[in-house]
Amino acid sequence: MQEEMIGIIKSGSLNPFEAISISMKSNDRNLFVTKDAKLVHQRVLRMISSNFVFPITETLWRAIPLTDSVGEIRRRQEFFKTIKPNQSNAFLKNLKKPKPWWKPKYGIVVATEDEKTYMSLNKAQCPAVLLLTENDLMSLEGYDLVQVVDCDNFEGVLERLPQTVFLNSADDAYLERYLEILSGWSQNIEILRNFPINERTKSIISHLDSLIPLVREDSVKKITSDEVERKLEEINDGISSSLESMNLSGSSVFSMLSHGKIPREVQDIIEKEISKSGIPQHILRMGIPVRMEDAEFERFIKNQDAEEFTSSAEKIKKHSDLLRQVPQLLNELSKELILFDFKAGISQFMSERDSHPILSERIRMEDVENAFLEKPQPISFILDNQSRCSILTGANSGGKTTLIEHLLQLITLTQLGLPVRGKLEVPLFTEVYYFAKNKGSISKGAFETLLNQMSEIEPGNKTLILADEIEAVTEPGVAGKLICATAEYFINKGCFLIIATHLGQEIKDGIPPRARIDGIEAKGLSADNELIVDHNPVLGRLARSTPELIVEKMSRTNNHDYFKFLHEKMKK
Repeated sequence: MQEEMIGIIKSGSLNPFEAISISMKSNDRNLFVTKDAKLVHQRVLRMISSNFVFPITETLWRAIPLTDSVGEIRRRQEFFKTIKPNQSNAFLKNLKKPKPWWKPKYGIVVATEDEKTYMSLNKAQCPAVLLLTENDLMSLEGYDLVQVVDCDNFEGVLERLPQTVFLNSADDAYLERYLEILSGWSQNIEILRNFPINERTKSIISHLDSLIPLVREDSVKKITSDEVERKLEEINDGISSSLESMNLSGSSVFSMLSHGKIPREVQDIIEKEISKSGIPQHILRMGIPVRMEDAEFERFIKNQDAEEFTSSAEKIKKHSDLLRQVPQLLNELSKELILFDFKAGISQFMSERDSHPILSERIRMEDVENAFLEKPQPISFILDNQSRCSILTGANSGGKTTLIEHLLQLITLTQLGLPVRGKLEVPLFTEVYYFAKNKGSISKGAFETLLNQMSEIEPGNKTLILADEIEAVTEPGVAGKLICATAEYFINKGCFLIIATHLGQEIKDGIPPRARIDGIEAKGLSADNELIVDHNPVLGRLARSTPELIVEKMSRTNNHDYFKFLHEKMKK
């Protein structure tokens, strides 16, 4: 299954920081036939996906489509059993969408005389110039760094440019683009360094981490004109102080005044003060006072910048092999992050759920808990060849709808290969129909629509039909007959059915063979006159309805003879 997930990641070029999740619709099989059934299926996927950090991780559900293969479901169960329990993916929340921030601080161009190389450089989005004439050479002077590849005719001229770096191959051109990409990941790499997901991720982080200093390299301290002016003052002050304590011979003074020649002892003082300042001597004019050589200083500044840029470029060039792997390494890292997020989220869902459903010829729930509920009551329930239909009765808010949607949830978990809490046996259904409670009013159109939907069911011994209060679309008397007739028809076709209804009294005498009335019992009223409900269905028992309990509540809280009379009559 992991191979299928990797295929989905690669084919979709998925990365963890996609803003929107791709649709989870993944199956060609129509197991969940009706819209209501599909909605519950999607709700299960969203519930489990709430454990994922990255929205895009939901896309991996595509690797687990609905299936009618027993072998495939068992393969999925074995895969999920291999996932380590209680894995935390919380640290993934600290990762940020990569935003490249590094740019080369120098103007850079790649020069070539070869037209094919030039086209290749453009395709790779490298800044390039094709050298054909001397005018093309002159245009290079405006760049701080010139990378040269496949140049023979102008090689000698280019060698004299201080900002020139010769490349062995066009593959080494503008490696800075890989550092731009990497810079956006620098913060994430720092976080992941402390959370190695697996050995492969650890190796990727180690390789990328070795390149981070290239984007965080401290700037080289450069000499500026302001600094030179300040140092000149210190130099001349130092010379002046030394000369005050010095006795010059008459011949030395005569030679300095008549020929402009600085005596050796004075020259030593000047050179000593310049040396102490750290300013290169060749950019200064020796004399009293010492001054700056403007033309020489401009050349020095230009060469200083060129040397810094070429130095940076040379460092980048030394890592060329690894830099070219940056896009591939980041893609692989993204894949590993998505896979880990999926597995960690699944491991959290599976926490305290270690019982995998058994594929069987019957529906059997033994103390199975509903993952949709915060504090679920364990539910036990059974349908088999002797009882293929449950007419589920009970009070309002008793849990009839919840039980139906709980079963849909369990079918989805079985399809996915995930465990449940409790023990579950369930057939490998081929079609599941769910007709949810109608929230509209009674009408001819709604009744006809329901009958048409029922007629389109493809019945068989792997068909499950779930219906919730279908009596709402017609009159109670007719609805009772409709429920009994529908149950009989589909039982004879080999289907399993659960029909939730309030019409227990109206249909109890018309129940067909292999159908059973079950009740979600309202045990009565609490001391505070609140409804006490046991959500576990009692098999073979008609549950008391809500009106009975409301009458009992009113007879308790009101002394009027009318309520007491009603309560006594309804008890009988």
